Amino acid sequence: MELLPEGQKNTTEVLWEDQQKINEFSSLINRKDALAEQLAAYKTEKEYIDDLAMEIELLDDEEKIQYKIADAFVFVSVAKAVEMIEKENELLDGKISLTEDRIDDIDSQLAMLKAHLYGKFGNSINLERD
Repeated sequence: MELLPEGQKNTTEVLWEDQQKINEFSSLINRKDALAEQLAAYKTEKEYIDDLAMEIELLDDEEKIQYKIADAFVFVSVAKAVEMIEKENELLDGKISLTEDRIDDIDSQLAMLKAHLYGKFGNSINLERD
């Protein structure tokens, strides 16, 4: 079965090393997709925390509020809740930064693999997403 357009022949032999690079490219794409999904979840959580911080700022400092820690809710002062939210926000910023760095690393590896594979196979290979 040929996947090339009608009339076009594949003249380039696929070596074992080439197949390994194609497999690595596919693995990197899958890893990047998983990281992008994780990044989106982190950013959504950060938005929720930012909204929560704005709501808490409207409360009286003497008031006690429920704060979720793992699966339990505890009563804490507004000041303590703000402090805990700031720490959570810093942790999320670190996770977001780390995830973005990992995606950038994968992008650079993908660019190198694309250059090599397109250099060898030209239009005979399609590495772009539709």
